This record gives sequence, C-alpha cells and structure tokens, in this order.
Amino acid sequence: MSSSTSTSPRQLRWTLAVLALAQLMYALDLNIVFVALPEIGSELGFPGQTQQLVVSAYVVFAGGFLLFGGRAADLLGRRRIFVIALALYAVSSLAGGLADTPELIIAARAVQGIGGALLLPATLALINTVFEEGPSRNRALAVWGGAGASGLTIGALLGGVLTENFGWPSVFFVNVPLAGLLVPAALFVIPGDPERRERRSFDLPGALSVTIGSTLLVFALVQGPETGWGGTPVLTALGTAAVALALFVVIEKRSADPLLPFRLFRNRSLGISVSITFLYMATFGVLPYFLTVLLQNVHGYSPLRTGLAFLIPSVAIAIGTQLGERAVGRLGTRNTLAAGFAVGAVGTAVLALGFDESAGYGLLVPGLIVSGVGQGIVWTAMWIAAATGTAPGEQGVANGAASTGLNIGNAIGLAVFTAVADHGTEGKTGEALRAATAHGEFLVVLLTAAGMAAGLLLALGLRRRSGSPAGPSATAPEREEAVTAR
Repeated sequence: MSSSTSTSPRQLRWTLAVLALAQLMYALDLNIVFVALPEIGSELGFPGQTQQLVVSAYVVFAGGFLLFGGRAADLLGRRRIFVIALALYAVSSLAGGLADTPELIIAARAVQGIGGALLLPATLALINTVFEEGPSRNRALAVWGGAGASGLTIGALLGGVLTENFGWPSVFFVNVPLAGLLVPAALFVIPGDPERRERRSFDLPGALSVTIGSTLLVFALVQGPETGWGGTPVLTALGTAAVALALFVVIEKRSADPLLPFRLFRNRSLGISVSITFLYMATFGVLPYFLTVLLQNVHGYSPLRTGLAFLIPSVAIAIGTQLGERAVGRLGTRNTLAAGFAVGAVGTAVLALGFDESAGYGLLVPGLIVSGVGQGIVWTAMWIAAATGTAPGEQGVANGAASTGLNIGNAIGLAVFTAVADHGTEGKTGEALRAATAHGEFLVVLLTAAGMAAGLLLALGLRRRSGSPAGPSATAPEREEAVTAR
C-alpha cells in the first residue's frame, strides 16, 4: 500500500527532489563519457577501439545486476539499497577520476554500473510505494522522468563542458559531491523501510544465474561490433549466457520464493512495458550516440560545441515528460504511449534529413524538437505502465525487469545500428569517410523511426482494465485503460 497518505506533502516534495536528482545522476552517467573518450584514450594510452570499454564496462555491469538490484530493494529495504547505490557511485566516481591506467578506470566504471543497477529499480520502487497510484504517482514519475530523460542528453552537454574546461577526470568527479549530498538527504527525507513481519529467503541460485547470464549477454552484444561476432570471447559469452539464463528459468520455476516470480507477467501491463522499455532504448536511446558521432566525426565539432548542440533536445525531452503526465490523465496510458511513439517516429524521420555531410545544425533542429517531445512522452508513460497493477512488495523486482529491458535494448540497439552505420566505411578516409559515415547514420535514424512506429503498435496491445487497482483517485481514462494484475 502506498505511504503517501501518511506522509506530509512537504516531505513528499523533498523525497521526490532527492529521487529525481538521483535519476539525473544515473542518466548522466550513461552518456557523459562519450565526448571525453578521445581525451581519456590519449592520456591513459587506450589503443583505438578499446576506448569503448570505458562505456561498455558500465553498460555490461548495469545490465547484469538490474534484477538482482530490484529484488534486493524488495527484500532488504528500498531506502537502504538506494543509499548503498549512491555510496557506490561516490566511491567509484572518485576512483575513476583518479585513475591513471586503463585497467583502473574500467574497474571503476564496472562498479559504477553495479551502483546503477541497484539505484534505478530502488528509485522506481520508492516512487511507486511512497506515492499513491493514480495522479500523485503519475506526477512524481513525470518529474523523475524529466530528470532522467533529459539526463540522457544533458550528459553529452555536461561532458563537453567539463572535458573542454577541466579535463576528462571532471566527468567522474562531478558525481562525488552530488552522491555525497544525496546520501544524508535520503536518510533525512525518504520514509524509512517498513519492518518485515514475514521471513523471506533470497533466491541466491536464481540471482547468480540471471546475473551471470545477463552480464555475459550484454557483454557479447557490446563487444560483438567491436571485436567481431565470430571471435572466441563473444561466442563463449553468448553460449554461457544462454546456459545461465536457461538455468535461471528452471530454478525460478522450482523455487518457493523466486527472484523473479513469473506470475508477475500475468499482469499484461508489466509484460508489454518490458518490451516497450527495450524498444524505447533501442530506438530513442541510441540517437544521442549517433548524433555525437555526426557532430564530432562528420562536422568536426569540439566537445564543448557538441555538448551545446544537445541543449535543444534536452529541453524538448523535459517538455515531453510533463506532457506525458498530463496526457495519461486525459487519454490513459495506452493512448499516451501510442501518441508518444507516433510523435517520435515522425520527428525522427524528419531528423534523418539533417544526417547529411553538407547539412548544418539548423536542419537537425526541427527533428530534434519533435523527436525529443515524443521521447519524453513515452519515457513517462512507459514507467507508469510498468508500475500499474503490481503489488508494493514486488515493485522493486518488477521495475528491475523493466529496467533490464531498457539496458538490453540499449546494448542490442547499439550493436545492430553501429553495424549498419559502419557498413560501407571500410577503407575510406577523409572526405569519403565523412560522407559514408553520414549516409550510414541517415539509414540508422530512419530505421529507429520505423522501430518507433512498431512501438506504437506494441502500445496498442495494452488492454483496458477490468478492475481498478489505481483506487478511487484514478481518473476515468486510468480506470479504463489500466491492466488487470491477475
């Protein structure tokens, strides 16, 4: 049951501020190092393609530990795991900024990834239990979503500003005071974890199998485009991941207290939401990477200028998250998701026109605005859908499942679309390489638009409620279109 009825409005506002800032920090870390990679590579001696390991280490460990983090939040306490995750962020960020070897910075990013895997589901579980289902929770998710969705693009802006003015270590050091501030703030304003009256076991075999399987799967998806899909490390990782994940399914079916109760997916809203978070990150989520490549490698932008170019989409995404919350109240989650994907598909198709070697930034702006608004709408609505109809005691693992879809979508999207973008660039240099890169990315952006159109159809699969778990405060569209949890 939600605790919002027993928490003062003032405390709820402070709680939301802390959760939104934590999400901003999490989202920043996904993209903030992109524009700093060349400088990190040159100063620490990363040869060529291995610079991508700085990004991959974070993605791999974040993806592998999300289900573990979600279940830990449910069993050990959401606020407790939230604080532990922030502490991991502070320590690993300090280590990353002080790193003087490639091995140390990769290890720091891996620990950051584990921190992220604990932080995201714990944050969502806190929102979905502290705020009552319905308008109050939707509003909270819109604020949280605005911080997170904007952070995906603000990361590139901040990374450029910090790298150009203070050097690459600053993209790590920026997390230290922020996480250090949020830890005591969380202990002060977030309601304490309730005492558990029932004894619950932690499904260690399930946790180990799914963590190993997910980590190796994301590793293979990230490294395949870099080192080749036929390489021994990638094939070994894929085979081991398949065995570990199959073992996980067997363990969960036989466990009396499973890490991921499969009955949760009888809630159609959660099942479709996992697919939507996957598709969201495989389409909207990969655009900042390809936009960065276009601006820096094709048009020769500096890190600072690249970062400034992300201001417009950042504002558009923030506006979209707020529109998403309002639209859910009027249209319901199903129609809002469909509308968001439709707006995003149109905007992204327009955006493709700017992916040309001779095109200026001005040609990108209309698409960035429209696509960004659609992205923000979908971001808010998809988390509302993921939380609908799930019991409070299982919000952590449910959001861990949705977050895993998000992370694997990012890994697969980048793997597939990087291969498409790189096709035809082999052996080219100079002007020919820039033209081939722009053409490859033009095709990628059109394909992401097609993926968003598929997301529209997927959203329409959300069925109307036969019951009203949202409670009496829910609006008519919410009561109409929420999903039965059973």
